[in-house]
Amino acid sequence: MLAGRTTTEELLAYLVAFDTTSRNSNLDLIGFVRDYLDAYGVASVIVPDETGRKASLFATIGPSGIGGICLSGHSDVVPVDGQPWTTDPFALTPRDDRVYGRGSCDMKGFVATCLAMVPEMAAAKLTTPIHLLVSYDEEVGCTGVVPAVRKLGVDLPLPRACIVGEPTSMRVVDAHKSGMAYVTTVTGREAHSSMPQLGANAIFAAAELVAELDRYREELIAAGDPSGRFDPPSTTLQVTVIDGGTAGNIVPRQCALRWNLRGLPGFDENVLLARFARFADSVVLPKLKATAPEATITTDFIYKVPPLAPQTGSEAELLAMRLAGQNRTYTVSYGTEGGHFQAQGVPTVICGPGSIDQAHKPDEYIELAQLRACEHFLRGLIAECA
Repeated sequence: MLAGRTTTEELLAYLVAFDTTSRNSNLDLIGFVRDYLDAYGVASVIVPDETGRKASLFATIGPSGIGGICLSGHSDVVPVDGQPWTTDPFALTPRDDRVYGRGSCDMKGFVATCLAMVPEMAAAKLTTPIHLLVSYDEEVGCTGVVPAVRKLGVDLPLPRACIVGEPTSMRVVDAHKSGMAYVTTVTGREAHSSMPQLGANAIFAAAELVAELDRYREELIAAGDPSGRFDPPSTTLQVTVIDGGTAGNIVPRQCALRWNLRGLPGFDENVLLARFARFADSVVLPKLKATAPEATITTDFIYKVPPLAPQTGSEAELLAMRLAGQNRTYTVSYGTEGGHFQAQGVPTVICGPGSIDQAHKPDEYIELAQLRACEHFLRGLIAECA
């Protein structure tokens, strides 16, 4: 185990070395964090998933049994498969004023900085506790944090405020869009391609559905963003994957579409879903059933990331702005775990080191200046809580 005070970069090197791609277990990393905290007398609670292959960790530095300030970050990262890295993605590589590695920016840099500050937190005799939450499966729908969040105010203390350390270049973000993902599956009937009248072409039907979704996309763009705060300035809709057909001489029986929405705060996706279902059932499906009565079109929910809505004047907003030395807040279009905390009654903002522009790319990096800025931010938090 690590001995003595450890720097942010040293801890980040340990965290990056754990391949916590979302398809893998994160238990080795969670065990490392637990042991590190134990060395400073900080107890932690492990919240496993249903399979026992993954877990979140919740810890409190300072007085127990009362709500304090929660610092939250996820441990999982996106895959490196097929990306042209020039460094080992799972070995932190310093170069000039940056350090490279998968997760260095998104978001092990924030987790490492929080851990590096633990000795100072432990020595400060805090009167307001600082909570640490390290989660999993953020990159596949922000689902992993939910079991831990549901324990807040039940088995775990309910924080007074939460700061989620996603990369914002240390700007305070008070709102982000929601994220919803769906898969629409068209099932028709196979036939020899020379006798298409005997089959029902699922890809043709799927093409009509894609065109309809594109019409919705244009309507959402035209509706815009009444708040004037988001970029892009609207709710967005994208078809991301199309998978159908089996061979060049077979009328395709099945085609699946994956599509997603990123909604402005207050956007009601159910209205669009109902409209899409009516179009599928009344316009597209009858054409399939004309030759294939067994044909179906189904749309299944994959995940939803709740939006983060502004909470002007909340403790989280005022505290983060004070610590960051800022007098305004910002928005982002990507989703975070922040909406889950807010839904649990915890005022929440997003503020962390690094730029989202570097996330998910080959040669992901974080600037050392961003790590220093995060350290300064957390030292201010320690002073506030002491």
